[in-house]
Amino acid sequence: MAQSKTIETKVKASAVAAFLASTGLLSILAAVQDDARLLSWMPDSVSPFVLALVPTAITFVSGWAAKHTPRI
Repeated sequence: MAQSKTIETKVKASAVAAFLASTGLLSILAAVQDDARLLSWMPDSVSPFVLALVPTAITFVSGWAAKHTPRI
């Protein structure tokens, strides 16, 4: 039987959770920090979302590439 290449729900959920957590944390850091040189090249309203994509992508790829125990 051929295996399906679908993305598991837990991988999708972990990617969404990482995105939301990163967005919240970066929003707080951007609001607290006066001199945000790392974020200076992006508009203030966009930077938390763009920077949050990096850990989200890493989490998604890690979860997708991880071996999972087959269910019997």
